Amino acid sequence: MRWSRHPSCVGLARLELRKALVGWGLAALEDSAVLVLSELLTNAGRHARVSPGREIETRYVAESAGLRIEVHDASSDKPEQRMPDLDACDGRGLVLVAALADRWGVSDRNGPGKVVWAEWSYVPPHPVPPAAPTTPGGPPSSGAAQ
Repeated sequence: MRWSRHPSCVGLARLELRKALVGWGLAALEDSAVLVLSELLTNAGRHARVSPGREIETRYVAESAGLRIEVHDASSDKPEQRMPDLDACDGRGLVLVAALADRWGVSDRNGPGKVVWAEWSYVPPHPVPPAAPTTPGGPPSSGAAQ
């Protein structure tokens, strides 16, 4: 999807990601994925110096082993994680991304700019088999007649 640099687009992008995660059965990743998307999209809108009218693109990809979020912009300036000053009001976004995603990075893309991405591995929980019936005061029953 394509977004303007306006801050209101961050909330709209989060909504689209939430819908996709539920549809893919990846709702367990929602909290961290939505926060990471917010940080990456906000960074692109705030720091990517591009000509007016250029949009930011997001891609959400369900992979066989998890999730990948991509934020594309036309700026070649690559973000760098830094440790923020303790008194600073900003500068913690990529620290959060690194803490919440299994992997993240920056790649070149076809055309101008870059793609900043984050990935999560996800193995769906296996159903727990039903417990063997028990006999009050005795060991679990095997289910076979004795």
